[in-house]
Amino acid sequence: MGAEGSAPVVVPRNFRLLEELERGEKGIGDGTVSYGMDDSDDIYMRSWTGTIIGPPNTVHEGRIYQLKLFCDTDYPDKPPAVRFQTRINMTCVDQETGMVEPALFPMLGNWQREHTMQDILISLKKEMSAPQNRRLYQPHDCNEDQRVEQKGLRYRAVISTKRRNFVNLPALRAPGVHSRRRALASGMVTG
Repeated sequence: MGAEGSAPVVVPRNFRLLEELERGEKGIGDGTVSYGMDDSDDIYMRSWTGTIIGPPNTVHEGRIYQLKLFCDTDYPDKPPAVRFQTRINMTCVDQETGMVEPALFPMLGNWQREHTMQDILISLKKEMSAPQNRRLYQPHDCNEDQRVEQKGLRYRAVISTKRRNFVNLPALRAPGVHSRRRALASGMVTG
């Protein structure tokens, strides 16, 4: 069928990205890493969003990290540009821009055509557990309230100060109707 020494079949960019999209939609492993297209109308399939839930026993545990992956026209021959949208402190991430530095992240620095966006996200999650990153101070981010528990990945309730929906505040659990009425009248609690 094929002569020895013949060149391997090169899958065209769009077919490769369609395969990755299908894989991303099915979900990856334990659900702590996911990705998908930003805009389903983007016929060039350039802009992608990835999510990593921080690994256990690290400062990243339970944090939800959002990333942007940009696959230019030379993908998969060249790696995508990867940028954390969520603020993070890691040795391979530029603190100002959130860009993952290829020179400091081996997966991007030693890119091979066989690597995928899934591989990148899994490697970044492993990098979070590396000794140089597992205990680094992490900046406060607006998604701090979106932490999840690792066991069963149950979501915790979010208290939003912007909408003034305060639920289960100690003052509201105090005996007496008057404290609840005062809270309702002041607009701190809805219904």
